Amino acid sequence: MIKSALNGFHCISCGEFSPVEPFHYTCEKCGSNLDAAYDYNQIKNNWSRDQLLNNNEPSIWRYLPLLPVYQSPHNTSIQVGGTPLVNQSEIAHEIGIQNLWLKDDTRNPSGSLKDRATEVGIQHAKELGFKTIVAASTGNAAASLACLSAVHRMDAVIFTPSSAPPAKLVQILQYGAKLFPVDGTYDDAFDLSMEVVNDTGWYSRSTGINPILSEGKKTVALEIAEQLNWDVPDNIFVPVGDGCIIGGVYKGFYDLLELGWIDHLPKIIAIQAQGSSAIVDALNSGTITPVKAKTIADSISVDLPRDGLKAIRAVKESQGCGLKVSDAEILEAQNRLAKTTGLFAEPAAAAAFAGLIKAANENKISSDETAVVLITGTGLKDINSAQKMIKVPPPILPDLDSFKERLHG
Repeated sequence: MIKSALNGFHCISCGEFSPVEPFHYTCEKCGSNLDAAYDYNQIKNNWSRDQLLNNNEPSIWRYLPLLPVYQSPHNTSIQVGGTPLVNQSEIAHEIGIQNLWLKDDTRNPSGSLKDRATEVGIQHAKELGFKTIVAASTGNAAASLACLSAVHRMDAVIFTPSSAPPAKLVQILQYGAKLFPVDGTYDDAFDLSMEVVNDTGWYSRSTGINPILSEGKKTVALEIAEQLNWDVPDNIFVPVGDGCIIGGVYKGFYDLLELGWIDHLPKIIAIQAQGSSAIVDALNSGTITPVKAKTIADSISVDLPRDGLKAIRAVKESQGCGLKVSDAEILEAQNRLAKTTGLFAEPAAAAAFAGLIKAANENKISSDETAVVLITGTGLKDINSAQKMIKVPPPILPDLDSFKERLHG
C-alpha cells in the first residue's frame, strides 16, 4: 500500500493536533473543525509537475499524493473531476476585466462539484472499513453520495429538507439511496444526521464537519492551476453556503504554494445570497452569527455555516472579500450565463457569476485582472427556479400561417 503523506489534522480553532488514527471528525479538545496536514517534503521528494504532466489519469485521482487516502478506488468507470475550464474572453470584455474562465463542474457524474468530496470520502470510508455512509444535504451532496455509492457499492442514508427541489429528490431515489426527507431546514437535517451517526456508528459525509471532504473539493483548485499552466488567476469567485467548497479552494492553492508549484494565492471571493449571508456578515463583524436563511439558491441556503472558520480563513489569507447578491441578481445571472455561454447553472452556481458582475460594477475587480468563476451545479437540478425568468409560449396550430403570425407578432 502506498504511504500517504497525511500527517494528521490540526484544529482550525485551537490548533490542537489529531493523529490520522483513530479518525475524528472534529477536535477532541474544543469541538471545532479539523484541517488535514501533510508532509510536503515527502510529497516534493516523490512527486513533481513533470510527473503530473505525464500522468494520463483524467480524474481527481491524478492528485493522489495530495489526498488523505492510501490509494485510488478500484472502480474508476465514472470519472470525477477533470472538468473543463472554459475561456470566456468576450464576456470578460463586456464585464470590463482582462480575462475570464468558467470552471464547469456541471460535468461531474451527478451534476455538481460535490462529487469531488464524495469520491474521496467514500474511499476514506472504505479504507476505514465502513459499509454505510450518512449525509445531510440540501440536495447536491445527497445526489452525489447516492450516485457514487451506487458506483462503489456502498449503502447511502440521506437526510434532506422536504423542501429540496423535486429533481434532486428524484435523482437521489433513482440511484437507490435510502432517503429521509425532513420536515425542517437543512440545519435540522444536519443535526438529525449526526444523531444517527452517533447512534449507529456509520460514516458521516455531511459537509462542514468531516475534514476529508474539503480535501476532495480542493481538487478543483489543483485542476484550475494545472489548466492555467500554474499561472494562477487574480480572482476566484466561489458560491458559499456551509463554507466547505471555499475552504477547499483555499486549501488546494495553499498546498500548491507549499510545494512551490505556484508563487502566490489568488484572491478568493466569497459570494452569498442576501438571504443566507452569515459568512459575508462575519467578514465584516468578526463573528459568525446564525441567520434565518431564505433564498432561491437552495444549495447555499444555510442558517449556521458548519465550515465557517475555514471560509473566513480562505478569504482573509488570500486577501479576498465577500459579496452578497439578491435572488433577482442570481436569476438574471443564470439567464445571462445560459444565453451567452450555453452553460445552464443552478441558482447557487449562478450566484458566483452574479458576484463577478457585481464586483466589476462596484470596482472591486480592476480592468487588468483575471477571474475564474466556479460553476458548481447544473440548472437541471432546479427547473422551477429557472422558470421564474422565462415564459413557455402557448402552442401554435400546426400550419405555416400560425408560425409566421407568432414569428412576426
